[in-house]
Amino acid sequence: MIAADCPSVYAAFASSAARWPDRDLLNVLPETAQVYGIEPESIPYRMFSERVGAIASRLSDAGYGAGHRVMVLLENRPAFFIWFLALNKIGASIVPVNPDLRAAELKYMIGHAEPALAVAIPSRLGDLAQAARAAGLDVAVIPPDAELPSPRQGARLAKGKGIKAEAAMLYTSGTTGQPKGCVLPNEYFLMAGRWYANAGGLCALSTYGERMITPLPIFHMNAMAYSLMAMIAVGGCLTVLDRFHPSTWWHSVRASGATCLHYLGVMPSMLMGLPDSDQDKKHTVRFGFGAGVDPKLHKAFERRFGFPLVEAWAMTETGAGAVICANDLPRRVGESCLGKPGPELDMRIIDDAGHDTAGAPGELLVRHAGDDPKRGFFAEYYKNPQATAEAWQGGWFHTGDIVRQDPDGSVFFVDRKKNVIRRSGENIAAVEVESVLMRHPAIRQAAVAAVPDPVRGDEVFACIVADAPSPELADEITRWCLTQLAYYKAPGYIAFVGELPLTATQKIQRGRLKALASERLGAPDTHDLRHLKKRTAA
Repeated sequence: MIAADCPSVYAAFASSAARWPDRDLLNVLPETAQVYGIEPESIPYRMFSERVGAIASRLSDAGYGAGHRVMVLLENRPAFFIWFLALNKIGASIVPVNPDLRAAELKYMIGHAEPALAVAIPSRLGDLAQAARAAGLDVAVIPPDAELPSPRQGARLAKGKGIKAEAAMLYTSGTTGQPKGCVLPNEYFLMAGRWYANAGGLCALSTYGERMITPLPIFHMNAMAYSLMAMIAVGGCLTVLDRFHPSTWWHSVRASGATCLHYLGVMPSMLMGLPDSDQDKKHTVRFGFGAGVDPKLHKAFERRFGFPLVEAWAMTETGAGAVICANDLPRRVGESCLGKPGPELDMRIIDDAGHDTAGAPGELLVRHAGDDPKRGFFAEYYKNPQATAEAWQGGWFHTGDIVRQDPDGSVFFVDRKKNVIRRSGENIAAVEVESVLMRHPAIRQAAVAAVPDPVRGDEVFACIVADAPSPELADEITRWCLTQLAYYKAPGYIAFVGELPLTATQKIQRGRLKALASERLGAPDTHDLRHLKKRTAA
């Protein structure tokens, strides 16, 4: 376990490496190795420590040290974690880069972070170098095995010492605007590992050789803070896939020997779409940990595959400073239940006027209980003190998530605050409509947004990916929704699209979705179904 006085991410790793030197820390399956053109291997803690030490020495010899930020674009490769720990060992900070970013996004990110160095896979060196030039920065961009240049002169240094020193700067998904740089100190990662190791209940971890598998991007907090740090805390092994492959998922799970897995909501839906098999329960998984499973599929998934999906809530900004997790019995399966807040969490649910809602849905406000309300949270939005202050208005972190709480303390997710569609005085949660749409057999993907309506204020606009789009299918979908939802929640407009605007973690980019809906509102191939939406609809 991670000691309470552990000062850094690297120190936590070094402690576990000394205790379990011959256990595997990382496992690279053949299918992932083939995608990346690397060797499949299991990397024991001892070997991992040697590789980390070699890079840390190279960095120190080249003049890198405390406070330097290094941008890293290495996809879901083992090299990413090695560089993360090596940079942490010398007191530097990693700035992970989403490999799906392109020119304008890379220019913004490198210009905002102002790193001392950038490390990337060979195929992306040119893109990062071009972005640096466009941002007006003389940043060296090198492959991970190249000779290291001296740190860029004029690079801004990260702040803090010990557990408060910056370990990473992660950028939010930017679903509603430019991504914000979340400064994450060592304490953030250490608390995440300790929280997971001590969570208990349905997602209890032991120190006897846990094996976790995740297809999630390792440049986000889930894999970096929870998956990696949890395995380090208990001497476990992490298998990281290049991404989620539904057709080979269970083969990967079995090959990895996984005792637990991480998921996002889209994964259970896709797995439930596969044909039933007598292999469905032939695995060693005790639990899945994630968020966003379709409530209608939750029970059916657990029955079919034989293990619980433990829903949890956290954000990049909150880390383990504020976590809600449905890991205890009794459970509210199929109700979008996040569980009950623990004693380490203070929370409020407020309406638009800032008053407590007394059971009604409202925005979730959180802080860590005790003397330090920001303990375990992000340190700040980099270069954006106004946004940081707004997020912490009144001494509470404003999450932007709409939830409700039952008298027994159970918390239920409703929607993102900005995703609520207000039609004729009725609040409509976008995720509720999307969840229903995804149950229609002709729909592969769906997302809804608000568009203006001269009479009703907002109208529900659905962007749908389907195999055989047609006016008849659009009509059928809305009529079907009217049998599943209150009439006002059904799509008033449907536009068939080739793909949805998604982040790397398969979350809907709400800002781009809203712009897409606005663009398609008057298009001739957008289907106007508002005439079907009547109170008397069956």
